[in-house]
Amino acid sequence: MESPQARRAAIIHNPIARGLVHRGHLLQRTTTILARQGIAAHLVATTAPGTAAVLAREQIDAGCDLIIAAGGDGTINEVANGILHSGVPLAILPGGTANVLAREIGMPIHLQEAAEQISAFQPCRISAGAIGFAGAAATRCFLCMAGAGLDAEIVAHLNLDLKAAIGKFAYYVGGFSQILRPLREFEVLVDGVPYQASFALISRVRNYGGDLEIARGASLLKEDFEVVLFRGTMSVQYLPYLAAVALKRAERAKGITFLRARSVSCTPFSGEQIAIQVDGELAGKLPVTMEVLPEAITLMVPQNYWTREQSRIAVPAFA
Repeated sequence: MESPQARRAAIIHNPIARGLVHRGHLLQRTTTILARQGIAAHLVATTAPGTAAVLAREQIDAGCDLIIAAGGDGTINEVANGILHSGVPLAILPGGTANVLAREIGMPIHLQEAAEQISAFQPCRISAGAIGFAGAAATRCFLCMAGAGLDAEIVAHLNLDLKAAIGKFAYYVGGFSQILRPLREFEVLVDGVPYQASFALISRVRNYGGDLEIARGASLLKEDFEVVLFRGTMSVQYLPYLAAVALKRAERAKGITFLRARSVSCTPFSGEQIAIQVDGELAGKLPVTMEVLPEAITLMVPQNYWTREQSRIAVPAFA
């Protein structure tokens, strides 16, 4: 847990992220803040969805010893895919809608405050999730979560103009707009044991959407997933589920199942089209398989996060 002596960093940022689109001056200011900490940083803007991973690899090849992802969880996900197994640490500057990963590790949500603390953060070697799609040769990693079924359908039908205007509350609007729609259940194999669900959350973090905690036993320092399965074929059945989650009583709620696993697969019945989201971004359709990638990413975290998690769960220390 010794802090790395990073000297050269690339800040890979999404220029149209909700928290950055009108704050280019703040991003530029972060380079000055980092310079005062002995880190020579330069800005690298993504040009289209899917380009952040390539940019991250290019910056590592060019000699950067720290990669900083500035943006939302989707941008962080792309950057993480570019540095997977590289050993080069990943730091984040939150600039998205929900900022799930930033809230999970307890870092400041304000861009400048986060930048001011980066040199004090500690490297933590964490596992990641890997998701594979049918017919695809390559897998994709995720740091926070994957969600199949209802929440992915909400992401798929999200009004992007509304999201730009009101942020994460657009997801609640999207959810309530589907309140009378029928849901389709699908099969979920959890370490080989079959279950059914209309929403399956496969999570590495407790935080969900920035406001709620669903997978309350999850941790980035663990080497498995917390899997939360919701039954029901009508969206209205999720109203008591939402109340149970908000009241931190979901573990007692009928229709919700909590499991731990290192491998999960989700398969639709009768060839139905069921969506899946990864770290808050629509990723594709079922069927998918997921497994844990041990110690795949070096993530820079606040020291108090490390201390809190170590006291909460028994895990071996990561170098």
